[in-house]
Amino acid sequence: MKQNLIAALALGLFLSPSLAGAQQQAQEPKYVVKPLAEKKVSELPAGELFWRVENFATGAQAQAAMGPNSLVAESRGKVWLFTLGPAGQVSAGGTKVAEIGPIPKVEASQYLLRINEAGGPPGTKTPVHTHPGPEAFYVLAGETSQKTPHGVNRVGAGQSMVGHGDTPMEVWSSGSTKTQSLVMFVVDATKPFSSPAKFD
Repeated sequence: MKQNLIAALALGLFLSPSLAGAQQQAQEPKYVVKPLAEKKVSELPAGELFWRVENFATGAQAQAAMGPNSLVAESRGKVWLFTLGPAGQVSAGGTKVAEIGPIPKVEASQYLLRINEAGGPPGTKTPVHTHPGPEAFYVLAGETSQKTPHGVNRVGAGQSMVGHGDTPMEVWSSGSTKTQSLVMFVVDATKPFSSPAKFD
């Protein structure tokens, strides 16, 4: 019995550091990206394109105001309508929050429009990656930064920025509080949405 107890204690001492390490790793804060809405379209509107970001009182009202290049999503207790189109337009019943653009053009036989929610505690970041088309950010809280070969851009709550397509990038929470952003994509639907990359 005594030998069994000694063996059990020895095994516990042997396993404890590994278990502690695993628990610590599981609790390590991360930059989290979550898809909210997406659709595929065969063509984009002509001319310069902007993302129009609007709030609606209900999901039904937002759905009723949707166009062929619109997406509805819910985030932070609000209903959002995202519409890709010309500048200066408004949707009936909506409250315009931002107009982001112009969005760089991408040529494809089919396009994927996607809205992601992204963010995390200060210092958390994405791996370096690329998308087959441009992305745009609207920051809801905190501060978001994006590094590309073109430099580093920082945007705070209530601000927006247009990113680059087919360009290595790293995105991170750069403020003193948790960041949360809505991220809008217009990408080539025939290619992988995201691919690992590195800076030269």
